[in-house]
Amino acid sequence: MRTRLLLWSVTSALAGFLFGFDTVVISGAEQTIQSLWHLSASLHGLAMGSALYGTVVGSLLGGWPTDRLGRKPTLVGVGLLYILSAVGCAYAWGVGSFILARFCGGLGIGISTVAAPLYISEIAPPAYRGRLAGMFQFNIVFGIIIAFLSNFLLRDLGPNAWRWMLGVAALPSLLYTGMCGFLPESPRWLLGRKRDRPAGLLILALIQPEASPAQLEAAADAIVTASSEQATGTRFWTARLRLPITLAVLIAFFNQLSGINAVLYFAPRIFELTGLGAKAAMLQSVGIGVTNLIFTFVGLWLIDRLGRRTLLYLGSFGYILSLGLTAWAFATHHYAIVPTCIFAFIGAHAVGQGAVIWVFIAEIFPNRYRAGGQALGSFTHWFFAALLTTFFPEMVTAFAPAHIFLFFCGMMVLQLVWVRTMVPETKGVPLEQLQEQLGVSG
Repeated sequence: MRTRLLLWSVTSALAGFLFGFDTVVISGAEQTIQSLWHLSASLHGLAMGSALYGTVVGSLLGGWPTDRLGRKPTLVGVGLLYILSAVGCAYAWGVGSFILARFCGGLGIGISTVAAPLYISEIAPPAYRGRLAGMFQFNIVFGIIIAFLSNFLLRDLGPNAWRWMLGVAALPSLLYTGMCGFLPESPRWLLGRKRDRPAGLLILALIQPEASPAQLEAAADAIVTASSEQATGTRFWTARLRLPITLAVLIAFFNQLSGINAVLYFAPRIFELTGLGAKAAMLQSVGIGVTNLIFTFVGLWLIDRLGRRTLLYLGSFGYILSLGLTAWAFATHHYAIVPTCIFAFIGAHAVGQGAVIWVFIAEIFPNRYRAGGQALGSFTHWFFAALLTTFFPEMVTAFAPAHIFLFFCGMMVLQLVWVRTMVPETKGVPLEQLQEQLGVSG
């Protein structure tokens, strides 16, 4: 793998670091914010979910700039939104300004889940596509653990500690935005959308320096042909695309109905339900980040070896076992095993859905519809994430924790059935060949 290809992928994937940091950093501040502004449970849920509502809008609209303006300008715009959000949260004077700032960060998250995995999948050779595109997920996890650790280190800065927790994200956001200025544009966008063959060939030559001029021309022809086959039919919602559409919607749906965002957002509160003190619960939350990071490494190492479908199998079995045991522990008051079960749940997610989701969605759509397909998968993911995060505080009040985790467990049984009956394997196949295998070419 060429050094420049790795550097471009890492830079693009840093959007995932900001995504993970911004998403989870709120866990250290949410209870302080609720008491500071005397928020009701419903308004508290709205404030906590405001970033996720931004991600819903951002993911829904993210396909437009990614397709029309290009992958690179869109990634730069994501960085600017993150900066605006971090500064806005640090200086929020009330719940309204806080919600607005978090919403801006959510827009950045939503757009990044469209543009970043898509960009990496389009510059990566088939043999490395899973690992390189999966780096977006690794950076999400890295951002999560740094957010938990940052919250723990900043917790004793006084009544305004929560402002420091949220505002510190401006620093990595500035770094990421500057680095994006050095990215090249995607060759598939240059060839298929902009019709700039010389520029596309130049980037292909940088990606494949060992290829001869004839091989580069042939690769460019394959991209142009695959992009042009749908030129007469530009509609996204067609019967021909029903398989990738269904796959994108369901993988995103099941990702959230595992309960992953509820655990990440409200980890300290969940651990406090077991009788842990606030400080110990915060420290246990750091353990979630460490577990996520370790098993994400495992997932990235396996994704191009075992394949996407096999990892989804492994993750589904891990989900069912860990969630079922968590429900049993809460029902029988065996609270001592809850942290271990939650760590096992995080490990199952990191190896399975976490490693696969963004790679898989970026692979299954034809070149012409990839941005729209990525936007659909991201929108579905964040729509259900927003609902779950908004209503989780009330769910904890209305239902016993055992019932909540049992529901998540049942949804993962359904995911296992879906993986067995519908999910194809995509590892190691060039993107243009994948659209033929899935019956969406021509």
